[in-house]
Amino acid sequence: MSTADIEVKDVRKVYHKDRIEIPVLDGLNLSIPPGEFVVLMGPSGSGKSTLLHLIGGLDSPTSGSIRVGEAHLERMSEHELTAWRSRHVGFIFQMYHLVPVLTAAQNVELPLLLFKIPARERRERVKTALAVVGLADRMDHRPNQLSGGQEQRVAIARAIVTDPDVILADEPTGDLDAKTSEEILNLLNLLNSEFSKTILMVTHDPKAASHGQRVVHLEKGVLEREEFNNRPALAASS
Repeated sequence: MSTADIEVKDVRKVYHKDRIEIPVLDGLNLSIPPGEFVVLMGPSGSGKSTLLHLIGGLDSPTSGSIRVGEAHLERMSEHELTAWRSRHVGFIFQMYHLVPVLTAAQNVELPLLLFKIPARERRERVKTALAVVGLADRMDHRPNQLSGGQEQRVAIARAIVTDPDVILADEPTGDLDAKTSEEILNLLNLLNSEFSKTILMVTHDPKAASHGQRVVHLEKGVLEREEFNNRPALAASS
């Protein structure tokens, strides 16, 4: 069961191009309790992916604080963030980023190679992760022998094989047809409901967003409004 809550406080993120400041997040605040499935929506440039990367420790805020569980990310060095990410965060992207010459099992095993885990235990973890995503019979298939939906399932298995506290998904169904997208979203719901994974997902698709327990809308780097089960949140309606 996930015990990691997420607390984003007064976070600003500014990029620089030449001498020009480009603000992306502007004093954003967001709290996510353990085991919640939260969806981030908003127009391009609203800061969705930037926020996802900050929470995943892939980037650092210009100011403000980000806490995931007991980890205060803004206080950590690059080395500390790398070690923390490998244990506590699973990433799923629109592009699957599978290694073409490796089998499904070998792709899923890759994150485990960072740890001193016996080969037998690695194999068991890989088998379990692939079984969870419904690909126990595709372990020895390479990416070019799989459909797009199956490739994304392999990517999800790779994201969960370390048993992370948090799963961060950036447009995970953006490259899939409607039927396959629904299957992937149902799988994320399973990971949330049966395995208590805290999930934060970026999407442009309202139908995909309906799978989340809470939908957070960003606009120009600030939290514009929130909805719970497609109904306005109490705080937003007051």
